[in-house]
Amino acid sequence: MSEIYTVIIGILGILAISGLFVGVTNDAVNFLNSAIGSKAAPLKTILAVASVGIIIGVVTSSGMMEVARSGMFNPGLFSFHEVMMLYLGVMFANVILLDLYNSWGLPTSTTVSLIFCLLGSALAISVQKISASPTLGIEHLGELINTSRALGIVSAILLSVIIAFTFGTVTMYISRILFSFRYLGIFRKFGALWCGISFTAIIYFAIFKGLKSVAAHNEVIHTIENNLLLSLLICLIVASLILFFLQRFKINILRITILSGTMALALAFAGNDLVNFIGVPVAALDAFNIARHTGDPSMTMDALANDVPANFLFLIGAGVVMIITLWTSKKAMHVTETEISLAAQGDEGEERYGSSMLSRTIVRAAINMNTAIERIVPKRIREGIARRFEFVDVEQTGAPYDMIRATVNLTTSALLISVATSLKLPLSTTYVCFMVAMGSSLADKAWGRESAVYRISGVITVVAGWFITALGGFIIAFLVGLLLIYGGMWAFGIISVLCIYMLIHSNFLKKHKTSADTAKAEAQSSDEIIVSLKEEVCSTMLSATKIYDRTLIAVFKENRKVLREMVKDANDLFYRSRERKYSLLHTLKKLQASDVNTAHYYVQVVDYLNEMTKALLHITRPAFDHIDNNHEGLSVEQTRDLMAINDEVESIYRQIYFMLRNDNFSDLEMVLSRRDNLFMSISEAMKQELNRINTSQSGTKASMLYITILNETKNMVLQSRNLLKSQQYYLNNKSEYSVHIK
Repeated sequence: MSEIYTVIIGILGILAISGLFVGVTNDAVNFLNSAIGSKAAPLKTILAVASVGIIIGVVTSSGMMEVARSGMFNPGLFSFHEVMMLYLGVMFANVILLDLYNSWGLPTSTTVSLIFCLLGSALAISVQKISASPTLGIEHLGELINTSRALGIVSAILLSVIIAFTFGTVTMYISRILFSFRYLGIFRKFGALWCGISFTAIIYFAIFKGLKSVAAHNEVIHTIENNLLLSLLICLIVASLILFFLQRFKINILRITILSGTMALALAFAGNDLVNFIGVPVAALDAFNIARHTGDPSMTMDALANDVPANFLFLIGAGVVMIITLWTSKKAMHVTETEISLAAQGDEGEERYGSSMLSRTIVRAAINMNTAIERIVPKRIREGIARRFEFVDVEQTGAPYDMIRATVNLTTSALLISVATSLKLPLSTTYVCFMVAMGSSLADKAWGRESAVYRISGVITVVAGWFITALGGFIIAFLVGLLLIYGGMWAFGIISVLCIYMLIHSNFLKKHKTSADTAKAEAQSSDEIIVSLKEEVCSTMLSATKIYDRTLIAVFKENRKVLREMVKDANDLFYRSRERKYSLLHTLKKLQASDVNTAHYYVQVVDYLNEMTKALLHITRPAFDHIDNNHEGLSVEQTRDLMAINDEVESIYRQIYFMLRNDNFSDLEMVLSRRDNLFMSISEAMKQELNRINTSQSGTKASMLYITILNETKNMVLQSRNLLKSQQYYLNNKSEYSVHIK
């Protein structure tokens, strides 16, 4: 047998490890978010509990590989070579697809990714097989691949989204009515029973979902299944009594329930989703071992249809990689931030997903529905319910949401997944966990009118991303499969290099940048926040000077490529400043309450910075549109005037930058003088342009661009001067405040 297949097995092994890393990064959100979002325990404790769940899950897993071995295609109709190309295409497409989603911070389903990558790659190999065989036609396609499984997954997506969101909303609403946000008093009376119900659901989930492979041949489990209601009742009574006595010893039973649910979800994830990460490489290794004895790559793979448990050492190794990833992956925390930001309590400005027409329509409909309900429900009842939903952070943790909601999230998710498993409904863990969290946050009134439209846009983006996962995985795997089967060794080598490069670039080359951004975002003290802002202002000043200068030169030379680049740079600059502006309230909470001068300065500078970058954007975009539409360039007179203004702007910005950087305002009068001279130059240039327009010496489009650049330049310099002024006032007031304290 050719040695190339040994190389392929080696590459698949590397991709399996990478798949574990990417998969855990993506799916960690399912079992970590309730504990992290409620701050039920320190992060290290949460990760330790999840690690225990993972290792139990992989050890007790049967390593069911039938989905990868024969779930989406009939291996008896494919040769060894075709199967190896099929699996290779799946792994290339699957790892890249999931890595892209994690980079964007979007949770998706590894099950859907695996299924549709298998389907796409199997279809590609089937197309080649049919085209190369005189005895096979398109009517045989249904025999080669299994489309019914894929259709079942698609229907499960819709089912998961609707059911999980509805149950999450209803359960959270009832729970909050019962306990309210001031739950400590009533929880002492009924908390043990309520947590007992949650604990029973979690145990049921762990046994019948997470440990189903071990439980399948256990007589005790069969007895429990045959007397399920009685078994659950006994479990409820025992769990409630134990929790009642623990509560009497001042132990927070909510933390125990949340950590138990975290371990159960991690256990189920490791026990059932492991096939999504190592199923294809293990199946390829089995095919390799089968074909190695004959040495014939054209032999059919009938033996892959047999159910063979995975190697125990493979399972242990996979578990170790998963745990290491859980503790070290920065992207995993980035993915969890998506769900937590959409579910967090409170309205703090514009959310990361923006607004859309669909989200605005949904919010308006909800407001109208709420208004109609208020007309029917008596005022006394409305006021009583409203008091139950008055947010109070009784836990004093500053967590995005409290432990009542975290318990609801875990319990509802566990129940839905367990019931679906018993009914043989293929609900996705990712979809259920995410949509339950969204439903509970809606019922908990975390989506106020200030943020509802943005959060709904975020949910729509994530849900749409799930469907795009299926389509994207199918298309990528189909194209890669075609390239591999038709391109031979050349295609194999090129795609391997590209895939490995993408993984290295995403996970290692961007690591330092991510770490720096994270460190910057974690500044806590007022001094650290101000230093961070000062660094951003100085950096923005340098970038704005460069963009402005290159934009004008590109307009003079009619260089469309450079102008497009400047629009992108100016756009990035503007959105960074806008993001800081819309996170204003969140940042101000970190500033010292008594430090009014710092807070006032911060608000001013953030606003000036946003206005300055907006003015720059209003210069670059019209300039690019003008040249992109092939309009006539600027005249010699217009170019000469703008070049002179450009020199003045550069001189002013350079002086402002050094003053901000060194906190030295001795040359402030010089800047004011230069600014006044610049404004006079702009005014004179405007008058000359109006004269040229009156005498028809200038084209309409060129004149409009010229006037726009002049006006926005004036506005940009004015805001920059305001930045400098605010910095000076802040430092003076801070010095006076320090002297007064002493």
